[in-house]
Amino acid sequence: MSERPASRRFDPALRAKGGRPGPVARSAIAFDALKHDIMLGELAPGEPLVELELAARFGCSQGTVREALLQLQEEGLVHRRGHRGTQVSDCTADEAVEMFRVRKQIECAGVLRALRNPSRGLLSDLKALVEAMEEAAREDDEMGLAAFDRDFHRRLFHDADLPALDPILHRCLIHNHRFKISRTQGQRDLVLTAQRHRPLVGAIEAGNSAAAVTSLEHHIATIVDFGPNVFPGAGQ
Repeated sequence: MSERPASRRFDPALRAKGGRPGPVARSAIAFDALKHDIMLGELAPGEPLVELELAARFGCSQGTVREALLQLQEEGLVHRRGHRGTQVSDCTADEAVEMFRVRKQIECAGVLRALRNPSRGLLSDLKALVEAMEEAAREDDEMGLAAFDRDFHRRLFHDADLPALDPILHRCLIHNHRFKISRTQGQRDLVLTAQRHRPLVGAIEAGNSAAAVTSLEHHIATIVDFGPNVFPGAGQ
């Protein structure tokens, strides 16, 4: 399952159908493959990404590889350092804590705004994305599940009408998932991960803003083990 960069138009209905508009460019193929390897830890922090080698791997030009690397840089997954080349970015606990804090602030304020005047398709889109998460989980597709998960949260935030904050939320979601995957020992219950979104959908369906915020706070606080220490009370 691939994911479009945040700068492109977000379309949850398209994601729920598992598609990408039009022919997939070679830069998108390279972007998706490298993102997959970085998120799953197959490319370790600090590992160099050499344009010439990547061009040979993907059968494309260095310019095409450069475009993919620039997209990865937008998501904070690589660092481009001029003549020193491109390296996979680090994934530290300190950064993860701050990303979770920023995400909580943005999303909890966003859900309150979204529920003041929700769009007609909000609930159906969220339900479709939960179903897509559960299907990916049953297929043991962790990257697909994570992509649908990010789309779920961005679809909800879309109704907050704060578009300048969406790329920030997107980056937080990317790094939350990368950190979670990097710290997971053994097999994770992917179906349970998908179903964790259902209480939030229930609160939104009931139009209960306070319950939606409480559910979202708990959801974020319990993503990783240190969450309750970062957000005391929210993990109860």
